[in-house]
Parts: sequence; structure tokens; C-alpha cells
Amino acid sequence: MLEDIGKSILKAQKNEITEHYVYRRLAQSMRDPNNRSVLERISNEEFKHYKFWREYTLRDIKPSRLIIWKYFLISKVFGITFGIKLMERGEKKAQAIYEKISETIPEAYSIVEDEDSHERELTGLIDEERLRYVSSIVLGLNDALVELTGALAGFTLALQKARLVAIMGLITGISGALSMATSEYLSTKSEGSAKNPIRAAAYTGITYVFTVLFLILPYVFLVDIYACISLSLINAIVLIFLFTFYVSVAKDLHFKRRFLEMSVISLGIACLTFLIGFLIRIFLNIEV
Repeated sequence: MLEDIGKSILKAQKNEITEHYVYRRLAQSMRDPNNRSVLERISNEEFKHYKFWREYTLRDIKPSRLIIWKYFLISKVFGITFGIKLMERGEKKAQAIYEKISETIPEAYSIVEDEDSHERELTGLIDEERLRYVSSIVLGLNDALVELTGALAGFTLALQKARLVAIMGLITGISGALSMATSEYLSTKSEGSAKNPIRAAAYTGITYVFTVLFLILPYVFLVDIYACISLSLINAIVLIFLFTFYVSVAKDLHFKRRFLEMSVISLGIACLTFLIGFLIRIFLNIEV
């Protein structure tokens, strides 16, 4: 039993020193003084807890370089808040280890609880542009998914040619992106919020265009229209999954409910317009 506790303490100690270096490296890469200060404070907290465990192990532990680079790169690509909260999710899996340790060292569990609450408080102080404009990104993604999956389904049944559907989808998508970017600009400007209207419009428009290109990709490389629409819908689900996961981690939101909601709406609209396209083709006797 004592041997198991010793191994658990060593794991906890290694975890603390690893996260100390993750936060320190992120702090060193920050230009914003507020974000740098917050990350340095969290890094110092992690090091204090590392020293607490060292009092019991009487050993110095080297950090995991692989994990340091992993979360550093994730944070630089997807944002600091996402990287930190993704790392925190990994910490929750280690709660069983801390509970086991607290049976022998009662102070251990209270330290872990204090650390979690302090980290959440400090993480909330981080100011990150992409999270300020996440509503604009959601607007561009949602609108493109709902409109274009439906449009592509309708075009597929009505036009019956992959390249023609791709062209129509691209025209529809670019038109929709410009329309949504303009609407977001005017909406943000009229709200008088802290967001920059031009940046909000750019986030909405760029997200919309990226989504359009990803959805029409199968129509560019394939000929079979039914394979194209199937892959396009799969691409839509992949986009919904990735973005919902990102937002649920970064904003502490419920993943499953949001993912199912967006998937049902997008696929439901696609099925409805697929049926409309089929009926138009039959009743109007359209052959392309």
C-alpha cells in the first residue's frame, strides 16, 4: 500500500513540474503583459505544489518534455484558453490519484482543490481575441452549414452534375459569406459592444468561406453525385464536431447537446432541400 501511495505521489509531483514548465513557456511567448502576468502566477502556483510533493518524495523529478511541447503547440495553434482548459480536463482524470493520496496525506486533497479553483479564477483573467469573437465565428459556421448543406442537397438532385453543383455551391457560398459579413458588421456596430465591427465581420466571412470550401470539396474531385453529397454531409458533421468540441472546452459548455443540436439542424435542412430538389426535378421535368 505504501509503495502504491509513493508511486501516486511521484506521478502528482511530475504532473505539477510539467505544468509549471507549460505555463512558464506560454508566459514567455506572450506579448500581452496581462496574459503574461496571469500565466506566470499560475506557473508559480504549480511550482509551489511541486515543492509540496517533494517534501514527501525527497526527490527532484524531471518534467515530461513531450507533454510540455504538446500543450504549448496546442495553445499556440488553437489559443491559450483552449490549451489550458484541455490540459485541465486531463487533470480531472487524475482526481482518483489525489483521492488515494489524501487517505494517507489529508492536506493533499485540499491543496488540489485550492489549485483547481485558483487556476479557474486566473484563467478567467486571460484576454484572448478569438474568444471575444467566438459568437461571430459561430454565426459564420452555423449559417454556412445550414444554408450550404441544404443548397448542395437541392442542387445535387436538380442538376445531377458534380462540377456544376460545385460551381453553384461556390457562387451561393461566396454570396452568402459577403451577406453574412455585412450583416455582422452592421449588427456589431449598432450594438456598440467592445468588439471591432470590421474584425467581427472578417471572422464571420472567413469562417463562412472556409466552411463552403470544405463542403464543396467532394464535388471538385469526384463525379458520382451521391458519393459527393454523402461526403459533403460527413464533412459537415466533422466540422460541427471539431468546432463544438473547441467551443465546449474553451467556454466550458455542454458538448453533447450542442453537437446533436447543430447536427440535427444541418442534416434536417439538407434532407428537406434534397426532397425539394427531387420534387422540382420530377414536376418540372428538368434534365441537365
